Formats: sequence, C-alpha cells, structure tokens
Amino acid sequence: MRIPLLLVNCFLFFVASAQYSMPHEESPHEGTWLQWPHNFTYGSGAEDVEASWVDMTKALTIGERVHIIAYDAEQVADIANMLQSADVSMEQVDYQVCQNDDFWVRDNGPIFVQDESGEWLILDWGFNGWGGDAPFALDDAVPSAIGANLNIPVIDLSAMVLEGGAIEVDGQGTLMATRSSITGEDRNPGLTEAEIEDYLSQYLGAQQIIWLDGEFGGTEDITDQHIDGFVKFVGNHTLVTMNDADLAYWYVDSSDRNIIDQAANTEGTPYQRVNLPLTQFPVQTTSGQNVGFRSSYVNFYVGNGVVLVPEYDDPQDEVALNMIQGLYPDRTAIGINCQNMLQWGGMVHCVTQQQPLDLGNTTVPENPSQLDHGQCIKRMDFRGREIEQLTPGQPCIHLYEDGWAQVVIQGN
Repeated sequence: MRIPLLLVNCFLFFVASAQYSMPHEESPHEGTWLQWPHNFTYGSGAEDVEASWVDMTKALTIGERVHIIAYDAEQVADIANMLQSADVSMEQVDYQVCQNDDFWVRDNGPIFVQDESGEWLILDWGFNGWGGDAPFALDDAVPSAIGANLNIPVIDLSAMVLEGGAIEVDGQGTLMATRSSITGEDRNPGLTEAEIEDYLSQYLGAQQIIWLDGEFGGTEDITDQHIDGFVKFVGNHTLVTMNDADLAYWYVDSSDRNIIDQAANTEGTPYQRVNLPLTQFPVQTTSGQNVGFRSSYVNFYVGNGVVLVPEYDDPQDEVALNMIQGLYPDRTAIGINCQNMLQWGGMVHCVTQQQPLDLGNTTVPENPSQLDHGQCIKRMDFRGREIEQLTPGQPCIHLYEDGWAQVVIQGN
C-alpha cells in the first residue's frame, strides 16, 4: 500500500546551489535534434511515421536549424530526398550519421547545460532502454558522439540512468519528476533518493524538486509515467496539465494530483494552472487501428518560432491547438499528426531535443556546420548514389570523416 505524502515537508526538497544549469525549453535555441525513424531495429514501422518527421522539420526550420541523426549515409540521402520533395529549407538542416536503436531522442539524446562560467557542456546520462524494456546500446552512445562532433565537452553521468522525458524544468530552479521513472529498481537500484537529488541539483540546476510518486507501467507504459506526458511548465509561473478526471484517466493517483494542485515555484508563488483536454475518443492510427486509449496534448514542444502540438484527427485537436496558441502568442502553434507515433509510445516532445543558442562567450557555435568535421569522404545525390563529376548549381550531400553531413549547392 502506498503511504500518502506529507505535503508540508515531503514533496518539496530544497538543495544547494548547482554547478550546472539546464535552460528552459522556451529559451532561444540554436537548433533542435531529431532522431529519424528507421527499420534497422524492429524491421518495419518507420514508413508509418516519417511524414510527421518531415512536418516537424519543415515547421522548425522557420526559426532554427534542425540537426538530424541518421542511421547511415544511405538514410541521409533518403531523408534529404523527402525533405526536398516537401520544400523544406535545406540550408537549415544538417545530419549526423550515428547508428541508433529508436527515435526517442528526448530520452537518449544530448542534454545541454551551462556551467557557472557560461560554458556549454553535454550531459551523457545512463540510458538502459527504459529499464531494460527495449534495445538501447546504440542509443546510449548518441550524446558522446554528438559532443565529439560539436567539440563540446561531455560529462559522463552513466552512473545514473535518466531519460530526458522523465524531467520537467521551469528554468528558474524547479524540477518536477515521477519517482516511478527515475528511482525504481529498473533504473537506479544502487542510488538512494538523496543521491539522485544531488545529481539533479548539481547537473540540472534544481533548487527545488517536486516529486510525484508516479505509476510503474510495465510493458503497457515502458516510460513508467514520464512527467512530460501530463505536466509542462510555461515559464516559471504557469503549469500546463489536465483536469482531475483526465489525470485520473492517465493513471495519476490522488496524492500526485494533490501535489500538482499545490505546486509553487521557488519564490513560493503557486503556479497558475491550465488544463488541456484529452482526446475525445481513443486514438486510431491512420490505418484505422485502435490504439486503445485517449491521448494527451501536454506533450508539445516549444521551438523558436513555432510550437509543435500533437494532433490525432480528433475533435479536441482544434481546442488544444487554440489553447496552446494562447499560451505562446509570439509563436505559431502547428499541429503534428501523432496517430501512428502514439502507437509506438509517445508524441512530439518525446522525439525532439533542444540545443540552446550561444548568447555569450560560450563554446557552442551559432552554426555547427562552421566546425571542422574533417575531410569530405563522399558526395552523394538524393538517391544515395556517389557523385564523381560535380555540376555547378547541383545540390548534393557531403559526408565528412566524423559522420557529419549536409546538403551543399555546388558552385555556391
């Protein structure tokens, strides 16, 4: 039996000043990382969701670069062909060839933080496939590969397992998370909760940790109730979630709902609360398969010029889109179809990861293509064929020694 939390002195834990800090998602981005779907791990399914990746890329290039992690050089060519066909701004897109297991880059990808002198670093937390429920060895290596190719120091935090979707920060010292997705025996059996809090304090800048108990999901929800499915901060003043009935439908128990309702920022000011709806009906894939449950709109992603909002071909899509647009009047809310993505277990926030913009004397260049990636070892057309004779004005893909790739217009 779960013992109710003592709200007065248990659910808020204040910690000492941190050595590193993670900017809020709303802070200016240099770009967004996407890990492109492929069939190398599971044999099929990529073709059902790739259209959503094209739509996300096209929307994000309005205000920032998009960095795409591709499994191999041939996939780079396939992706470039899809993007060109969709009239995506190719100057805003580059590629990192890095073998990977899946497309949930929020959970396995790099997390960018600043140290006290303003220098940028990448946190490489341990990743074990959501507690051993999925292949993970290739995904676990992605942050270190990106750090090497961006020339950004990488902090090895493999001693603690942490997925990016398991945390939500307001950028002003508050972090919210569920114990079920961090402190369980399948993630960090050798760490006490106090030790985990020390990690979150030192490396993410958490001055206040709001713990929810969460819900162990097993094979039904291998994330074990990631926080980014039902709670999101807008600045350090607003908390976006669902109403009490919908949270209960999402298996958020009454004690956790009480904590959400009483949450306050580091200044002690209660968060204003915005309740997004769930879908009106259980989600169906584009082929008509019933996923089996109503889904959340809280899992949206905030870019520089746009907000990517999950859509499900449901009557509540427009309601949620308009509500989120009202939260971000200086950005354009754009719906991204998640009907097929949801069948694999997540929505748009789960498949995006922000790279903060260099606003000072830091080590992150404004454009990673300015870095020295070594010699160009291969030139390909958009069908993956190697080009021997270059034609002025011809767009082609340049693949470099370290796996970086980008589209180059010959003669420009």
